[in-house]
Amino acid sequence: MSNFFKATLLLGCLLWQSSGLASDTGWLISPQNDHAKVRLQADRSDPQQTRVLLDIALESGWKTYWHSPGEGGIAPQILWDEPVTDFQWHWPVPRHFEVAGLSTQGYQRSVSFPLSLRHPADEQLRGTLRLSTCSNVCILTDYPFTLDVDGKAPAGFDFAWAKAMSALPQSLPRDMDVRLGYQHNQLQILAERADGWQAPALFIDALEGAEFGKPELEVQGNTLIARVPVSDGWQGDAPDLRGKTLGLLLTSGDQAWQGSAPIGAPLPLPSQSNSLIWLLGVALLGGLILNLMPCVLPVLALKLGSVLQQQDRQRGEVRKQFLAASAGILASFWLLAAMSTLLRATQGAVGWGIQFQSAGFIGFMVAVTALFCANLLGLFEIRLPSSLSTRLATSGGNGLGGHFLQGSFATLLATPCSAPFLGTAVAFALVAPLGELWLIFTALGLGMSLPWLLVAALPRLALLLPKPGRWMGRLRILLGLMMLGSSLWLLSLLGNHLGTMASRWLMAGLLLVLLVGILWRYGVRGVTLALSLSALIGGALLLGSAFTVTGSGNSDKVAWQPLSEAAILQALAQNKRVFVDVTADWCVTCKANKYNVLLRDEVQEALSAPDLVALRGDWSRPDDTIAAFLRKRGAAAVPFNQIYGPGLPAGETLSPLLDKADLLIVLKKAGLAPDNDRIQGEQP
Repeated sequence: MSNFFKATLLLGCLLWQSSGLASDTGWLISPQNDHAKVRLQADRSDPQQTRVLLDIALESGWKTYWHSPGEGGIAPQILWDEPVTDFQWHWPVPRHFEVAGLSTQGYQRSVSFPLSLRHPADEQLRGTLRLSTCSNVCILTDYPFTLDVDGKAPAGFDFAWAKAMSALPQSLPRDMDVRLGYQHNQLQILAERADGWQAPALFIDALEGAEFGKPELEVQGNTLIARVPVSDGWQGDAPDLRGKTLGLLLTSGDQAWQGSAPIGAPLPLPSQSNSLIWLLGVALLGGLILNLMPCVLPVLALKLGSVLQQQDRQRGEVRKQFLAASAGILASFWLLAAMSTLLRATQGAVGWGIQFQSAGFIGFMVAVTALFCANLLGLFEIRLPSSLSTRLATSGGNGLGGHFLQGSFATLLATPCSAPFLGTAVAFALVAPLGELWLIFTALGLGMSLPWLLVAALPRLALLLPKPGRWMGRLRILLGLMMLGSSLWLLSLLGNHLGTMASRWLMAGLLLVLLVGILWRYGVRGVTLALSLSALIGGALLLGSAFTVTGSGNSDKVAWQPLSEAAILQALAQNKRVFVDVTADWCVTCKANKYNVLLRDEVQEALSAPDLVALRGDWSRPDDTIAAFLRKRGAAAVPFNQIYGPGLPAGETLSPLLDKADLLIVLKKAGLAPDNDRIQGEQP
């Protein structure tokens, strides 16, 4: 009898324990994913509503997602075996994660989701939680569960529920003014709050057909200003979002609010006063540096030659000539600003120097530089009718139109050159409001005009040049050869459109025509110059090889792979470092980086390491994928170099003018995983 009583008591205890735990699944672990565990608890003290608390615990370095994951990831969801009604999933405030240029929104370590629903009282809750967790890789895991909500709620449920509910954002208050606007590929948000903003953050709901990047936030007084890049999710331009309603979540310190608002026309955002002044200074310096680039030197030499050819150099005439050239530079930069404005209005690709991707434009520039070369070599003279010459001299100040065109021509040749200051200013200008775009392009033009304006202000600088003499003939030939070098370089760029051999034959043809012209014009006296040009024919063929991508493989031992976002993510998933090089044949700075840095033995060895993936994008010809890649990173010009790795999951952009020591330091830093918790590469 005693044994029977004990057995009955033990069975009763087991049944009581079972019924008490039926509303708690306990921690569920999947054999396919040992980096996460989940638990569901339920309570139905209110007959009209069932409360379910979903707890997710993640290992260090892993994350899951908000209901709008951002540019990658999948939000958690529950697939119910039986229909439920009035199901509501409450989402705590997430945080931002940025990996390999992708901006995502989610949770790290642990998170508790309060859920509420209605279902028949006599039925169990059965379903499957589908959870996406990401670190170096992403794992999609199913957790089947069963909950008996007729039993007693687990101990401490009410406290855990209240704690989870306290982590939810509040509704947007009426006294907070939130306005949304949209312009080309950019969402604009203005939020005014009487108490100001402390460490604000912005999280955005998904919109069909649009993908939002990482917000750029700025606080001015009590106003929060947000600029958010938008694309179509496939590296293309976003649709017009005006008229649509967007849900968003704003935080300030420990406070958070969520709501929705309609998207309207572009907002009159307050100017970034400090940043804009700094960028205008950067643009001035960048424009000034353009005068030192080899692209512009031939035109400066041509300008110098025009001054030397004047027998009577009057101070007033010199001033007018250089002012006209400066006006040509400014007008050309304004033309570039107008073209950028038009392309943005028509959703076209905008970039610095992209006109050199056109075979027609390159051919036109070849013809112009070749004519300048032939003129400087004395093969022909442009003689206008006497009446027109008189008109130009009296109304234009000694043919000021020609000096204006020289300035314009210098600007066209300068666009394939890039520099740290120039790239920063142009990248900002091409995504800035139109007023700021025009200001920055004006500053670029003024910067490039500074040396010309200096001579205009102090004409004595030009008047100090030696008087005309026989030496001018030799100098003119030297200037002609400099212009010939520009023409041959431009011809080499046609190799991407016509083929390498075709461009080399065109070089040889140009040199042959000039050779025949010299012999015909000068006879025996031109033999020396003709022999010099003959020697250049062989050099031109080598030049064609040096300025084409296919010819750079003899000394380049790096196993370059095609550039893509997927290649970066794949390398990060394998804990490898990534070196990104976006280049173009027409980019002079790219060539300087190649021969001065990338082909150095130490750099070649570093880029050939087993744990490094070298990715190269060639922008010599139009390529929407590369244009989108650059635009996503706020770049508008080449060269563009970036390094990723376990220690730099978000990537670090290098200076356009590469430095060997800096490059090697960043490569080393990319391979060092930080000690603190971090989010690594992810699959979108």
